[in-house]
Amino acid sequence: MTPEPEIDESRFSTVQYESMGDRVYTQIATALIEGKLKPGDRLRIRELAAELGTSVTPVRDAILRLVQDGALVMRSARDIGVAKVSLAQYLEIRDIRLELEGMAAARAAITATDEDVARIEALIAENERALEAGDVNSAIGLNQRFHFEYCHIANMPVLLDILERLWLKMGPLIAQSYVQGGRDMIDGHYALLRAMRQRDGQAARIAVQTDILHGGQAILELKKQET
Repeated sequence: MTPEPEIDESRFSTVQYESMGDRVYTQIATALIEGKLKPGDRLRIRELAAELGTSVTPVRDAILRLVQDGALVMRSARDIGVAKVSLAQYLEIRDIRLELEGMAAARAAITATDEDVARIEALIAENERALEAGDVNSAIGLNQRFHFEYCHIANMPVLLDILERLWLKMGPLIAQSYVQGGRDMIDGHYALLRAMRQRDGQAARIAVQTDILHGGQAILELKKQET
Protein backbone atom coordinates (compact mmCIF):
# COMPACT_ATOMS: atom_id res chain seq x y z
CA MET A 1 0.00 0.00 0.00
CA THR A 2 1.45 3.34 -1.07
CA PRO A 3 1.83 5.66 1.94
CA GLU A 4 0.03 8.98 1.78
CA PRO A 5 2.36 11.91 1.09
CA GLU A 6 3.16 14.10 4.06
CA ILE A 7 1.59 17.53 4.13
CA ASP A 8 4.13 20.31 3.89
CA GLU A 9 2.79 22.64 6.58
CA SER A 10 5.08 25.43 5.41
CA ARG A 11 2.61 26.00 2.58
CA PHE A 12 -0.03 27.03 5.09
CA SER A 13 2.24 29.52 6.87
CA THR A 14 3.04 31.09 3.50
CA VAL A 15 -0.65 31.59 2.75
CA GLN A 16 -1.16 33.18 6.15
CA TYR A 17 1.77 35.53 5.61
CA GLU A 18 0.49 36.60 2.20
CA SER A 19 -2.93 37.16 3.70
CA MET A 20 -1.46 39.51 6.30
CA GLY A 21 0.42 41.37 3.58
CA ASP A 22 -2.78 41.75 1.57
CA ARG A 23 -4.64 43.06 4.60
CA VAL A 24 -1.94 45.62 5.34
CA TYR A 25 -1.91 46.71 1.69
CA THR A 26 -5.69 47.10 1.75
CA GLN A 27 -5.58 49.21 4.91
CA ILE A 28 -2.97 51.62 3.57
CA ALA A 29 -4.58 51.72 0.11
CA THR A 30 -7.95 52.54 1.68
CA ALA A 31 -6.38 55.37 3.67
CA LEU A 32 -4.99 56.78 0.42
CA ILE A 33 -8.25 56.38 -1.53
CA GLU A 34 -10.35 57.92 1.24
CA GLY A 35 -8.04 60.92 1.55
CA LYS A 36 -6.75 60.14 5.03
CA LEU A 37 -3.28 60.84 3.65
CA LYS A 38 -2.24 63.87 1.62
CA PRO A 39 0.49 64.38 -1.01
CA GLY A 40 3.90 64.58 0.63
CA ASP A 41 2.83 62.99 3.93
CA ARG A 42 5.66 60.92 5.41
CA LEU A 43 5.19 57.27 6.33
CA ARG A 44 7.36 55.26 8.72
CA ILE A 45 7.33 51.50 8.50
CA ARG A 46 7.75 50.81 12.22
CA GLU A 47 5.06 53.30 13.19
CA LEU A 48 2.66 51.77 10.68
CA ALA A 49 3.47 48.27 11.95
CA ALA A 50 2.72 49.33 15.52
CA GLU A 51 -0.51 51.06 14.49
CA LEU A 52 -1.67 48.06 12.46
CA GLY A 53 -0.59 45.55 15.09
CA THR A 54 1.75 43.58 12.85
CA SER A 55 5.44 43.08 12.14
CA VAL A 56 7.41 45.33 9.82
CA THR A 57 7.71 42.72 7.05
CA PRO A 58 4.12 42.82 5.70
CA VAL A 59 4.14 46.61 6.05
CA ARG A 60 7.35 46.85 4.05
CA ASP A 61 5.90 44.56 1.38
CA ALA A 62 2.71 46.64 1.20
CA ILE A 63 4.76 49.82 0.89
CA LEU A 64 6.72 48.32 -2.01
CA ARG A 65 3.48 47.34 -3.78
CA LEU A 66 2.14 50.87 -3.37
CA VAL A 67 5.41 52.28 -4.71
CA GLN A 68 4.91 50.09 -7.80
CA ASP A 69 1.34 51.43 -8.04
CA GLY A 70 2.78 54.95 -8.11
CA ALA A 71 0.90 55.92 -4.95
CA LEU A 72 3.98 56.17 -2.72
CA VAL A 73 7.55 57.32 -3.28
CA MET A 74 10.36 55.47 -1.50
CA ARG A 75 13.76 57.16 -1.69
CA SER A 76 15.12 55.06 1.17
CA ALA A 77 13.81 52.92 4.03
CA ARG A 78 13.56 56.09 6.11
CA ASP A 79 12.23 58.36 3.38
CA ILE A 80 8.79 57.18 2.27
CA GLY A 81 6.03 59.58 1.30
CA VAL A 82 2.73 59.93 -0.47
CA ALA A 83 3.38 60.67 -4.14
CA LYS A 84 2.77 64.17 -5.48
CA VAL A 85 0.80 64.30 -8.72
CA SER A 86 1.99 66.71 -11.40
CA LEU A 87 -0.35 68.88 -13.46
CA ALA A 88 0.14 66.63 -16.51
CA GLN A 89 -0.56 63.50 -14.46
CA TYR A 90 -3.69 65.03 -12.96
CA LEU A 91 -5.05 66.03 -16.36
CA GLU A 92 -4.46 62.51 -17.67
CA ILE A 93 -6.16 60.92 -14.65
CA ARG A 94 -9.04 63.37 -14.98
CA ASP A 95 -9.55 62.47 -18.65
CA ILE A 96 -9.61 58.77 -17.81
CA ARG A 97 -12.07 59.34 -14.98
CA LEU A 98 -14.35 61.35 -17.26
CA GLU A 99 -14.64 58.38 -19.59
CA LEU A 100 -14.73 55.52 -17.11
CA GLU A 101 -16.83 57.07 -14.36
CA GLY A 102 -19.15 58.55 -16.98
CA MET A 103 -19.59 55.07 -18.43
CA ALA A 104 -20.24 53.59 -14.98
CA ALA A 105 -22.78 56.29 -14.10
CA ALA A 106 -24.68 55.72 -17.35
CA ARG A 107 -24.84 51.98 -16.71
CA ALA A 108 -25.79 52.51 -13.06
CA ALA A 109 -28.69 54.81 -13.92
CA ILE A 110 -30.17 52.20 -16.25
CA THR A 111 -29.71 49.18 -13.98
CA ALA A 112 -30.26 50.78 -10.54
CA THR A 113 -32.98 49.48 -8.26
CA ASP A 114 -34.95 51.72 -5.91
CA GLU A 115 -32.68 50.48 -3.10
CA ASP A 116 -29.59 51.51 -5.09
CA VAL A 117 -30.96 55.01 -5.63
CA ALA A 118 -31.78 55.23 -1.92
CA ARG A 119 -28.15 54.42 -1.04
CA ILE A 120 -26.90 57.19 -3.32
CA GLU A 121 -29.35 59.62 -1.72
CA ALA A 122 -28.29 58.54 1.77
CA LEU A 123 -24.61 59.08 0.96
CA ILE A 124 -25.32 62.62 -0.25
CA ALA A 125 -27.35 63.39 2.87
CA GLU A 126 -24.60 62.01 5.11
CA ASN A 127 -22.03 64.07 3.23
CA GLU A 128 -24.14 67.21 3.75
CA ARG A 129 -24.33 66.52 7.50
CA ALA A 130 -20.56 66.10 7.67
CA LEU A 131 -20.07 69.43 5.89
CA GLU A 132 -22.53 71.19 8.21
CA ALA A 133 -20.67 69.79 11.21
CA GLY A 134 -17.32 70.90 9.80
CA ASP A 135 -16.14 67.29 9.69
CA VAL A 136 -13.99 67.61 6.58
CA ASN A 137 -12.30 64.21 6.97
CA SER A 138 -15.64 62.41 6.98
CA ALA A 139 -16.86 64.52 4.05
CA ILE A 140 -13.81 63.55 2.00
CA GLY A 141 -14.35 59.86 2.73
CA LEU A 142 -18.03 60.11 1.86
CA ASN A 143 -17.17 61.79 -1.43
CA GLN A 144 -15.05 58.77 -2.33
CA ARG A 145 -17.79 56.36 -1.27
CA PHE A 146 -20.26 58.22 -3.47
CA HIS A 147 -18.09 57.85 -6.56
CA PHE A 148 -17.45 54.17 -5.91
CA GLU A 149 -21.10 53.43 -5.10
CA TYR A 150 -22.42 54.10 -8.59
CA CYS A 151 -19.53 52.03 -9.97
CA HIS A 152 -20.65 49.15 -7.73
CA ILE A 153 -24.24 49.63 -8.89
CA ALA A 154 -23.06 49.49 -12.52
CA ASN A 155 -21.64 46.02 -11.76
CA MET A 156 -18.45 46.60 -13.75
CA PRO A 157 -15.70 45.01 -11.60
CA VAL A 158 -12.90 45.43 -14.14
CA LEU A 159 -13.65 49.13 -14.46
CA LEU A 160 -13.84 49.46 -10.68
CA ASP A 161 -10.43 47.80 -10.31
CA ILE A 162 -8.93 50.36 -12.70
CA LEU A 163 -10.57 53.23 -10.83
CA GLU A 164 -9.31 51.98 -7.48
CA ARG A 165 -5.74 52.25 -8.76
CA LEU A 166 -6.41 55.77 -10.06
CA TRP A 167 -7.96 56.78 -6.75
CA LEU A 168 -4.78 55.76 -4.91
CA LYS A 169 -3.46 59.02 -6.39
CA MET A 170 -6.74 60.97 -6.50
CA GLY A 171 -7.70 60.41 -2.85
CA PRO A 172 -4.78 62.38 -1.36
CA LEU A 173 -5.13 65.07 -4.03
CA ILE A 174 -8.85 65.58 -3.34
CA ALA A 175 -8.13 65.72 0.39
CA GLN A 176 -5.56 68.44 -0.25
CA SER A 177 -8.03 70.67 -2.09
CA TYR A 178 -11.43 69.63 -0.73
CA VAL A 179 -11.96 72.71 1.45
CA GLN A 180 -11.03 75.07 -1.38
CA GLY A 181 -13.47 73.24 -3.65
CA GLY A 182 -16.40 74.22 -1.44
CA ARG A 183 -19.89 73.36 -2.70
CA ASP A 184 -18.47 72.29 -6.07
CA MET A 185 -17.36 69.08 -4.33
CA ILE A 186 -20.93 67.97 -3.64
CA ASP A 187 -23.47 70.01 -5.64
CA GLY A 188 -22.88 67.88 -8.74
CA HIS A 189 -23.93 64.76 -6.86
CA TYR A 190 -27.56 65.88 -6.90
CA ALA A 191 -27.65 65.88 -10.70
CA LEU A 192 -26.60 62.24 -10.73
CA LEU A 193 -29.25 61.42 -8.16
CA ARG A 194 -31.93 62.98 -10.36
CA ALA A 195 -30.68 61.10 -13.41
CA MET A 196 -30.72 57.81 -11.53
CA ARG A 197 -34.26 58.41 -10.32
CA GLN A 198 -35.29 58.96 -13.93
CA ARG A 199 -33.20 55.99 -15.15
CA ASP A 200 -31.58 58.38 -17.65
CA GLY A 201 -28.17 57.01 -18.57
CA GLN A 202 -27.04 59.93 -20.73
CA ALA A 203 -28.01 62.48 -18.08
CA ALA A 204 -26.12 60.42 -15.49
CA ARG A 205 -23.00 60.38 -17.65
CA ILE A 206 -23.14 64.16 -18.10
CA ALA A 207 -23.81 64.70 -14.38
CA VAL A 208 -20.73 62.76 -13.29
CA GLN A 209 -18.50 64.29 -15.93
CA THR A 210 -19.65 67.78 -14.93
CA ASP A 211 -19.06 66.93 -11.27
CA ILE A 212 -15.52 65.75 -11.98
CA LEU A 213 -14.74 68.93 -13.94
CA HIS A 214 -16.30 71.39 -11.48
CA GLY A 215 -15.08 69.58 -8.38
CA GLY A 216 -11.61 69.33 -9.87
CA GLN A 217 -11.31 73.05 -10.54
CA ALA A 218 -9.70 73.60 -7.13
CA ILE A 219 -7.22 70.82 -7.88
CA LEU A 220 -6.45 72.34 -11.26
CA GLU A 221 -5.77 75.75 -9.75
CA LEU A 222 -3.55 74.19 -7.08
CA LYS A 223 -1.52 72.30 -9.68
CA LYS A 224 -1.09 75.41 -11.83
CA GLN A 225 0.22 77.32 -8.81
CA GLU A 226 2.82 74.61 -8.22
CA THR A 227 4.21 74.78 -11.76
